[in-house]
Amino acid sequence: MSDRFADYGRPRKVDGGLKARSTRGAIGRSWWSRRFLEVLESFALGTRLTRGRSYARAGQVVRLDITPGMVSAVVQGSRAQPYQVRIELTPFPAALWSRVEAELAAQAFFSARLLAGDLPEELEELFAAAGAPLFPGGIAELEQRCSCPDFAVPCKHLAATFYLLAEAFDADPFQLLHWRGRDRAELLDRLRVLRAGADSATAEPRDGNRAPGAGAPAAGPGPSTVEPAVGTAGTDAPPVGAARALAGLPSAPLAEAVDRFWLPPVPLPDRPPSLVTGPDLLLRQLGAPAPAIGGPGLVERLRRAYRLLGR
Repeated sequence: MSDRFADYGRPRKVDGGLKARSTRGAIGRSWWSRRFLEVLESFALGTRLTRGRSYARAGQVVRLDITPGMVSAVVQGSRAQPYQVRIELTPFPAALWSRVEAELAAQAFFSARLLAGDLPEELEELFAAAGAPLFPGGIAELEQRCSCPDFAVPCKHLAATFYLLAEAFDADPFQLLHWRGRDRAELLDRLRVLRAGADSATAEPRDGNRAPGAGAPAAGPGPSTVEPAVGTAGTDAPPVGAARALAGLPSAPLAEAVDRFWLPPVPLPDRPPSLVTGPDLLLRQLGAPAPAIGGPGLVERLRRAYRLLGR
């Protein structure tokens, strides 16, 4: 019995533990890490989560690993043997990821931001529309396990893991997507392939690649079509950059092509990027309220209420 209650004493100091970068105030700098903690605290876990904040800042988390569907950690408590922590979240199946990747690749805005290593806030809405919400919708979606004798869920060891996980998302936003089943390299490779396929599908055929009898200009002196861009003559590579845009323009005088002059040489995407101003716009600009009136979890509850009222 005494051994069990020994766990509630002071934790053993750890050399080289993972310390939270935040030494005071809220943890989480990016929108995605703040949203992650807001969602957790909206499950009425606020007081239980705060118990692990001091553990996270003291460096009691010895190891943290993120794999598809699983976060595992080793947390040092007051006993000699560290505790094993596991947080499971069902990863998205391959078919769902394919749908999400197609949506991302269809909009250059998302592809550019992801390739630059950033997660735009609009990404959360895109994932939700594709049936793949980034964040858990209920506490039942998370399976939490700790080898400590504390019956509370989350215990302070799980809570410390949550805080370090949020900071891991700060450092590398792709860790959040990795937890959901797709690592950075695989996702970016898929987007490059899909974007390349979309670009080649919209590219105009060059005059030099026309089949015989397809209206190719006659050889000999006289007016000709637009010359190939420098560096592309004598090769089969499709034009790129400005050359690709110019390749589809007519060589006739402007008066004979006025009906096409204002048309884009490259088709525009079906869903151009747009700024979304939902009913929770003001909540995005305000800081988290004080713990006495609900803390960060209140923001998430208000956000859900505003979205319901805005329908």
